[in-house]
Amino acid sequence: MDALVEATLKHGLIPLVVMEFPGITVGGGFSGTSGESSSFRYGAFDTTINSIEIVLADGTIANASKTEKPDLFWGAASAFGTLGVVTLLEVQLKDAKKYVELTYHLSTSPSESVKEIQEQCGKAENDFIDGIVYSMDSTVICVGRLVDELPNGSKARHFTRRQDRWFYLHVEQVQKNLKKNPSETVTDYIFIVDYIFRYDRAGFWVAKYAFKYFLTPLNRVTRYILDPFLRTRVMYSAGHKSGLFEYYMVQDVGVPYETVDEFQTWLHEQHNIYPLWLCPLRLQRDTPDSGHGLHSEFSKAGTPDLLNFGIWGPIVGNRRDAIQSNRALEQKVEACGGKKWLYAQAYYTEDDFWRLYDRESYDALRSKYSAGYLLSVYDKVKVDVEAGHEAAMLSTVRTHWPIQGLKGVYKALAGGDYLLQKKSDNAVSKQSGGTHQQKQPMT
Repeated sequence: MDALVEATLKHGLIPLVVMEFPGITVGGGFSGTSGESSSFRYGAFDTTINSIEIVLADGTIANASKTEKPDLFWGAASAFGTLGVVTLLEVQLKDAKKYVELTYHLSTSPSESVKEIQEQCGKAENDFIDGIVYSMDSTVICVGRLVDELPNGSKARHFTRRQDRWFYLHVEQVQKNLKKNPSETVTDYIFIVDYIFRYDRAGFWVAKYAFKYFLTPLNRVTRYILDPFLRTRVMYSAGHKSGLFEYYMVQDVGVPYETVDEFQTWLHEQHNIYPLWLCPLRLQRDTPDSGHGLHSEFSKAGTPDLLNFGIWGPIVGNRRDAIQSNRALEQKVEACGGKKWLYAQAYYTEDDFWRLYDRESYDALRSKYSAGYLLSVYDKVKVDVEAGHEAAMLSTVRTHWPIQGLKGVYKALAGGDYLLQKKSDNAVSKQSGGTHQQKQPMT
C-alpha cells in the first residue's frame, strides 16, 4: 500500500480505503477482506475497486468489473486467489489533503462506544472512524477529518519515524488525560501518511508482546533502538516463521451493533486481551448484480453494518488451548450474528464453514471459470486441528523459550524482510516530506 499511496499523492489523490500496513498489497486487499477507518462509509477495500484483470485457472486472461462479468468480479473478491490470480486493478481515488484532524472521544462502556460510533458515522464531515479499547470501561473513539490547513499555533504530528511514540501509546496517554478532564476536547493534526500508516510501528500493539517475550523493558530508548524489527513487514514475518502466532489469537471479526455489548463482555470474561481495535464496517453492496461469491448476502437490501473487533494477543496455555480458544471465538461470533474475516486462520469444520459462507454461489463460479482443481478457499484458510493437537503433545527444545522467538528473528533477517522494511521506510520518508530521518527528541 505504501507504493500506491506514494504514487497517488503525487497527484493530490488518495484511495478511498487504505489498509493500515504498508506491506499489504492491492491485490491482497481485494482477494482477501480488508477494511480500515474509512470503511464506515466506503465498505471493504474490494468495494472501492472498479475493475480487475484476472488470469483464470486455465490460463485465460479475463477482465471483470461491477458491470462486465460482475459474477467473476464479486466472486474473486475475498476468494483468496481460488478463482484465479488478479494481476491488474482499477482503484477508486478521491482528493487528498495534507493532514488529518483527529479528535478523541472517551467512552466508559460498550454501549456508550456503540452510541458514539453510530453518531459519528452519521456525520457527513467525518472521513475516518476507529477506536481502541483499553478495558471494559475505557475506550477511545478516534474521529478523523481531512484538512489542508493547521490552526494557528498547531503543529502536525508524526507516527512513522523511529523516534515517534507508538500511536496506541499516544492514544493511551490521551485516554488518561480525558479521564482527568472529561469535559476537555483533545484534537491532533497528523500528516496524512503518518495517519494512514499509524499502526505500522508496533503492528497496532502486538510488538509489546515481543518485549514481554524477550524480557526486555518497553521504553522510548528500546523502541528507538529496535524500531527496524518492530514494523509489520519484519515483525509479522518473524511471528509466523517462528510459529509463535500459533499460540496467539489473531482475529478480525464483525458483529452487529445490537450484540456488541454481549460479545465484548464474553471476550473480556474469556480472554481479557487488551487493547482491542474497533472499526465500523459498511457491508451493503450498492451496485446491481453483486450477489455473487462467498459474501453474496452483502447485496441484499438492509444488510446491517458491523462493528469489527481486532483481537490480537497470546493465549494462555499450549497449542491445544489456542485451538480451542479460537474455535470458541468463531462460535461466539456466529451466535452474535457476526462474520469472521478470513485473512486469519479458520478453525471451523468444513460443514460449519460452508454453513456461514455461500458455497452454492462460490462453487458455481469455480465450475464456470474452470477453477475446480485449484484449492478451495476453505482448504487455503483452514487449520489442521488434528495436527495441532499432536503438536501440543510433542514439545521439543525448538518450541521452548527463547529458542522459538530467536528462530523467527533469524529467519526474518535471513529472508531479507529487514531490507524490505528499510526500503519501505525510505518511501514513507519521502511521502512525509523527507522528515523521516530528522534527528528530534524521542516522545
